[in-house]
Parts: sequence; structure tokens; C-alpha cells
Amino acid sequence: MVIANQERFFFAHYGLTNHDLETYLAAALSAGGDYADLYFEYLTSTSLMVDESLLKSASQGISAGCGVRVVSGERTGYAYTDDLSPQRILHAARTAALIASAPSKTTVAGFQQKPARSLYPVALPSVDADITAKVELLMRADRTARGFDPRIKEVRASYADELRTILVAGSDGTFAEDSQPLARVNVSCIAKTDASSGRESSGRGTSGGGGRVALDFFFGDKTPEFFAKEAARQAILQLDAREAPAGDMEVVLGPGWPGVLLHEAVGHGLEADFNRKKTSAFAGLIGKRVASEKCTVVDNGTMPWRRGSLNVDDEGQPTQETVLIENGILKGYLSDKLSSKLMGLADTGNGRRESYEHIPMPRMTNTYMLAGQDDPGDIIRSVKNGVYAVNFGGGQVDITNGKFVFSASEAYLIENGQITAPIKGATLIGNGPDVLTRVSMVGNDLKLDEGVGTCGKDGQAVPVGVGIPTIKIDRLTVGGTAKRETGGFMQ
Repeated sequence: MVIANQERFFFAHYGLTNHDLETYLAAALSAGGDYADLYFEYLTSTSLMVDESLLKSASQGISAGCGVRVVSGERTGYAYTDDLSPQRILHAARTAALIASAPSKTTVAGFQQKPARSLYPVALPSVDADITAKVELLMRADRTARGFDPRIKEVRASYADELRTILVAGSDGTFAEDSQPLARVNVSCIAKTDASSGRESSGRGTSGGGGRVALDFFFGDKTPEFFAKEAARQAILQLDAREAPAGDMEVVLGPGWPGVLLHEAVGHGLEADFNRKKTSAFAGLIGKRVASEKCTVVDNGTMPWRRGSLNVDDEGQPTQETVLIENGILKGYLSDKLSSKLMGLADTGNGRRESYEHIPMPRMTNTYMLAGQDDPGDIIRSVKNGVYAVNFGGGQVDITNGKFVFSASEAYLIENGQITAPIKGATLIGNGPDVLTRVSMVGNDLKLDEGVGTCGKDGQAVPVGVGIPTIKIDRLTVGGTAKRETGGFMQ
């Protein structure tokens, strides 16, 4: 096995050698199996929170570990250790081997290192920056939000960053390393009217952003002041909002963050594991029409600096841009190594995991709908009576039938082709395989979210991105609540 002769993190800091990797993989395959891999992870992180204009919490942490996976057919053995000594890694490898024991035998192939990409080069990762500078970011956000309007009564600002260093080595010759920065600022506000005014009301607003960026990102266009003003604006807007109407009606989704609806309504259902098990509403529909011909949906893990982007996925496979739906026709699924092998699909580089403690599975990266030809103003003018949804607090989907529910945190009435009064309590309910067939107009204003998305699946949370242009859905149910979910999204 030959690996380029250069200093690498786990080789330099833990004394790892090529022979060690061979030994661990051989132990993992000692009871049989089709494939085995090692996932080494070293994570440093910072978390800060300002509340009541005071720094209420601050933490910094370091974690390290190794996960060992053995695959035999559809059976997977997995074990992990937070002790990177040879003895403990060997123990984890043998444990995984026993879980997935099989008569088939596989040998370890020579490692093949692929040319490295650099989608997020940073000279100084945020996690290594002066912590006082991070605190000052939050204090600036707090001052700005409180100064926006005297009706802003509560402000909470948070900051989080991390630097995740990984090494993936597989028995099929996989060898990949990556150093993945991540940073995010978030501001939330509560506005309240004065009780003496005779009508008490309250409103909430949330805004934030970031990505695989350095701290200086927050000194550019997207400053703490930018996010603070946006959160405060949303909160104040809710004070005079009407109750949302209920029933089936035309709905227009604004560009950017409302792409969370696409993520939930379609994205989860197009992850290969659900389709392999035939539990997805999209199972067996490749080549079939599942959306309006105006809809083209992609998942793209190669976008520089984006929150959902990765040089390589958590199985060491380079990420890529994958067309999921093209002009309304379902083209494929998002796959990892296991699903691609069992289903006879190409590996799209979407194998992701929350940490070394977790098994990888097919997950989205940055999922969005491509821009169309319609003018956003024409889309609004085409609606006689409907709802314009600009922001969502999150959503859930039942993968088995495609039913989803979203809570709109900022929405307006559309009356006679004009955006009029803000509304509150709007919940959008629909069915993924059905809702995109009702898209009649797609705007030319594609926008991606600011970098706040976290997707949940089977108890694992990973950072993702979403996006959408302004779109018109001819009929969607407004009102109601969800009863079950298997995928979730949160800011």
C-alpha cells in the first residue's frame, strides 16, 4: 500500500501508520464480510450564548474516536472507540467483525488516494480564533436587536464553530482525509406590545447564517447586525399579524430558506436506503414523472463554502452534483456505498454520519430547485387569493407516504395579485409526490439559504443547505398539524 509521503493529522498526532490501517482492516474482516472501513475523527468546537445582554454560557471541547464498520450483504456490524490506542481500535474492529460475521472472505486492497479538493480553504479556522472576538460578535448582535425597536423585549444570540478532521480507510482501497470547518451565528428575538395599549400580542423572529467559513465571514456582508435586524424585523412583524386562513388555496413560496419544503417533501424520499427498502413514496419511480415539467431538483455537495458541502463524504467518496428530478422526471436517488452496491447504482457521494459514533447512511448535502423563466412579480400577480410563505421554522415528513407539514414563521396574504397583510400560525400540509406536480410557475430568482440548516434522520443530525426560486403551487392545504415523522429539519 502506498500513500503519498506527507505529514497527515492522524499519522503525525497519533502515530498512525500504513501498517496499522492494514492490521485494523484485517481484524475487521477476520470473521468474513464483503467490505470494511475505518473512520477516524478529531473534533474541536466552541459554543457561546448571550442572553439578557450577558454571556450566559461558553464551552470549548475536543473529542476524538474511530468507528469500524463491516458489511456483509445487508448486514452491518459497527463498533467505535474514543480511545485511539491500537489495542482499543483492534477491539472495536473485532467486535464489528463478530456482529457482521459471514462465510465470505475479503482481502484488503491497496489504498488509492484521490486528488484532493479544497471547497473551503481557510487560513485560520474559526475554532482557533480569539474567543473574545466571538463574544463581541454576539454582543453586537444583542445591541443591534434591542435598538431596532423598543418592543423587542428579549434577545438571544448564539455562536458555534467546529473543525472536524477525518480520515477514512476502506478495504476496497479507499483512502481520504479532510479538514472541515463550520461556523454559524444565530439571533432570536421576542417582541411584545405594551399591556397599556389595550391589546397584548407577541411575536418571534429568528435569523442566522454561516457555512464552512472562517470568523472573518461575519465581518463582510453578513454581519451580526445583519442577522439581528432581520430577527427583530420578523418579531415586530408578528405583532400585527392576522390569523392565517385555513383550507386549500394557492401558495407562493419565496426564494431561499423555503427550500426546506423541497428538502422535506422530496429530498428524504429520494435517499436510496428508503427506496432500497421500498418504504419511500418514490420507490420504483425512476424514469416516471413526479413533478411539473418546470421542476428540476439537484443535490450538490461541491459548492464552495456552503454549509452542506464536503470535499469527500464520510465514506471517503468525493461529493458531486446529482440531478434528482429533471423537467419533472425522476432521474435517480442519493446513495452511499451500501445502497449503491445493493441496488446496482452509482455511488453519489452522499454517505454521511453525525460522528464516529454513528453508522453512515444516505443524506442530502445542498438540495435545491433550479431557477425557471418566470418573473417573481408575475407569479404574485397571478394569484387572486392565496398565501405567500417567506420563512419556515422547520418541517417534518413521513417517508412512507410523502406527507409533510411545515410551520411558516413569516407569511402574508395575497389578495388580487398583491401581497397584503402578514399572517401568523400558517401551517402548510401536503404530499411530496403530489405537491411538485402542482407547481405551475418557477421564478428566475434562485436563492440559497444563509447557512443554518441541520437535518435529522434516524437520530443523526448533519449540516445541510437548501434553496429554491420563487414558485407557485396551484393548490396546497393551509392549517393543521403533523402526526408522525421520520425526517426532520431545524434551524
